[in-house]
Parts: sequence; C-alpha cells; structure tokens
Amino acid sequence: MTWITDTLNQALGGEELRSISRQIGADEQATANALQTTLPVLIGALQRNATQSGGAEQLFQAVSQDHDGSLLDHLGYFLNHAEAGAGEEILGHLLGPRRPSVEAGLSRASGLDSRSMAKLLTILAPMVMAALGKAHRNGQLDSRGINDLLNQEAQAVEQQNPQAMGVLSRLLDADNDGDVDMGDLVRHGFGLLRRILH
Repeated sequence: MTWITDTLNQALGGEELRSISRQIGADEQATANALQTTLPVLIGALQRNATQSGGAEQLFQAVSQDHDGSLLDHLGYFLNHAEAGAGEEILGHLLGPRRPSVEAGLSRASGLDSRSMAKLLTILAPMVMAALGKAHRNGQLDSRGINDLLNQEAQAVEQQNPQAMGVLSRLLDADNDGDVDMGDLVRHGFGLLRRILH
C-alpha cells in the first residue's frame, strides 16, 4: 500500500510540477527526477519518527489539529504561497539535526543544487503531511493506524528495492553521527530511487 505516494503523484500534475520548477529554479525534468528521490526520504523520516516513543501519537495530534489534508484540495494556492507554509517547522521536526546532511545527500543524488533542494524540501514537507492527514481523515485513523500506514509505505519501498531502502536508512540515520557517506550514496546510485515510484 502506498497511499501517500499515490496521493502525491496524483496531485503533482503538469501545472503543479511547472509551478514547483519555477519556484526552485530548475527545469521540469530535473524537478520530476528530484521528486522521485525526495518523497521516499520524507516518508521514511515520517515512518522513523512514528516508531519512536510517543512518535505516532505526536503525528496523530499533528494531523488532527494542523494537517487535515485540505492543503491538497487547494494545491494551486499553496504552491503560490509555499514560502508562507509550515515547511521549515515540519522539516525541523522530521529531520532535526540531520537536515543539512539530508539536504546535501539529496542534492548530490538528484543533481539539484543545494539551494533548490532546500526549497523543494520546504515545499514537499507540508504536502506529505497533508497526504498523511487526508489518509487520517478518510480512514478515521488513530495513532496506531497512522503507524501501520507508514510502516506499509516503508515496506512497499523496501519490497520494490531493498538496496535503495538501505541507502535511505543511511541518509536519514547517518550512523547517528550527522555525517552522510557521500561516496557510499554515489556508489549505490540514487537512480535506484527514481525507479521506486514508476
């Protein structure tokens, strides 16, 4: 089951992709490629947070109070005002001190420069939370249901490409030292992630 990725793939049509491309200063193909590497990382970060003590309950509170999914019903408006969104705050919660390393890794993997990648993450983070909120709203999920949904998303990625999931794990965890082994990321080829959602 890939509710979040399916929901976002449906939402990110031609006009939405063009809008994101303009905002981050990249062409549409580069932006589309970057989306394929970035979405699994954000979903992976959500899943990891949900497995921590109290993490699923915190996500439940967040989607109950602040991320009901309505953002995706007004996506054009959001994309035109993304700089005023909650992206920075969400990334702070999801990635914490790993954020610079994650941004650097995704920049190298996708080919986007670091500034464009930082903007892309800021745009995508509220969209990922909105997709989770929409799942919560439609399925009336409690904290356990949210945890189960995120586990299913992560398992779907791992089943499609176990090697890519290992790279994702290293990017998000970085052996708890805040450093990403860039050589290892390049050797594994982040093109693997671009095939996950195809």
